[in-house]
Amino acid sequence: MNGTIDKVYWPLRLTYGLVPLLAGLDKFVGLLADWESYLAPWVADLLPVSPGTFMAIVGIIEIVAGLAVLTRWTRLGAYVVAAWLVLIALQLVTAGIYDVAVRDLVMAVGAWTLAKVAEARETAPAASGASTRPATA
Repeated sequence: MNGTIDKVYWPLRLTYGLVPLLAGLDKFVGLLADWESYLAPWVADLLPVSPGTFMAIVGIIEIVAGLAVLTRWTRLGAYVVAAWLVLIALQLVTAGIYDVAVRDLVMAVGAWTLAKVAEARETAPAASGASTRPATA
């Protein structure tokens, strides 16, 4: 069973580790998108900082979440990524950016799935050559 779990676990782990990490780094470079354009006007109006500063903070959170997924805190990081994506999607809906909101909700389901697969891996018996049959006297 562990081999099957690993076949699902590793692609999910790499995806939900690298995507937030790279998106977070891009908040400082701006090669992928104009991130501020995804910010709902009402959110920008409520911010105590500039939208650019806010996006830098968002980038740091995304980097930390991605690194958590890629390190020994995969399950926790995956739950953070899932929650983060739901919050982003809700914010996008209020900005009228429905297509990206739907994509982020789908990605949140994938991140949640990674957390559950990581949990299954953590609780699965270690794969060893030992037999699971009871010893006979």
